Amino acid sequence: MIKQGVAPHESVEIHELLVFKNICMTKSITMSPLVSDEELKAILQQDVSLSQAQIQELAGLMEQSVLVRDVSLAQH
Repeated sequence: MIKQGVAPHESVEIHELLVFKNICMTKSITMSPLVSDEELKAILQQDVSLSQAQIQELAGLMEQSVLVRDVSLAQH
């Protein structure tokens, strides 16, 4: 079975999601020390953990990207 890569337009969308998830995670990390409510702190921590997993998954998809492979091949 031939493994298909991620198409260029999908790569752009995945990249946009990666940027968005990174911004969300950064905001949750930054706001957490300012929050006094323990329940809200727990929600922010849960968001950070979930965002980290989602970022890893999206990064894995980016590694399958035709654009990323073309760039890495050109560098070698």
